[in-house]
Amino acid sequence: MKTAHLASAASRLRARMPRVRRLAAKVPLRAVAIAAALTLGRGGAGFAQPLPMPAAPKSSASTSAPPSGGAALAEPLPWGEAELPAAQRRWRDSMAAFAAADRAQAPGHGGVLFVGSSTIRMWSQLAQDFRQMPVVINRGFGGSTMADCNYFARQLVTQYKPRQVLVYAGDNDLAEGRSPAQVLQSFEEFVHHVRAELPDARISYISIKPSPSRVGLMPKVRETNTLIAAHVRTLPNAEYIDIFTPMLAEDGKPRAELYGADMLHMNTAGYALWRGVIASHLPASIPEPAGVQQAANPSPRQHAALSQGPGAGVAAATAAPVAVPASAVRSVSTHERN
Repeated sequence: MKTAHLASAASRLRARMPRVRRLAAKVPLRAVAIAAALTLGRGGAGFAQPLPMPAAPKSSASTSAPPSGGAALAEPLPWGEAELPAAQRRWRDSMAAFAAADRAQAPGHGGVLFVGSSTIRMWSQLAQDFRQMPVVINRGFGGSTMADCNYFARQLVTQYKPRQVLVYAGDNDLAEGRSPAQVLQSFEEFVHHVRAELPDARISYISIKPSPSRVGLMPKVRETNTLIAAHVRTLPNAEYIDIFTPMLAEDGKPRAELYGADMLHMNTAGYALWRGVIASHLPASIPEPAGVQQAANPSPRQHAALSQGPGAGVAAATAAPVAVPASAVRSVSTHERN
């Protein structure tokens, strides 16, 4: 009945619309009937929905190419992270720079790796100072915290498969308001992440140094060092390296002659002292470089402190003469945190 009704409507349309009549002679009656029903608004409810269009053939390129006019997929971050937490976004450029350096010349495995804040980053002679090591990797990034080292442990440490990891971090955590217990927690997590991938790697924590510009933090520095030293004693194949004590003067204050103008970053004399302390904690002995002056040995008071306090094992290392080049002072940026 619906077809008869539509045919009747089409017939009336032909009579009233000469143009439609001419078109109707060229197309099937059913198509004309549908057009008439939609035009007259009578009985066309059954055709309200559009007729389905045939599906376009799929192209094999559609699964990989970006949509036309759309943005291309973002290039993966060089250290494998899709997104960084707010606290770590400031290190995006630093991590990208490390990745670029690795692409240019990838470090070998089985070496010693130093990671931490600008005290490590600014150690420009690190590889030369420990030149008998087959591989020495510097992954210091200025202003970083122990929490940052923990977050980037895979990118900064484990991917290089070092035999020993030496970490210096914590004082920036304290400067940002974290407690000694929080620094300890970050270190514990750092150790967990490193040991999960490198169970045989030796982990050495270099104590927080006493900086003249941060003398107000000294009580927290001492507490943090004590907490971490106690924790390290419970770990296998780990050690606490005490550089805090030999950097103190007889009056118990930081030795200003070991620092640059900002009294935060070390000068050449400070790094020479560090080299003398750390050398005995590496897998091989490092000879003293020729043509250098010798700094004074630690005082009897310092010897006693070294033998009794955290990191007592460094006493023998600091008793040896510490090499100090003739030009002992090196200028450093006053804008970069420790």
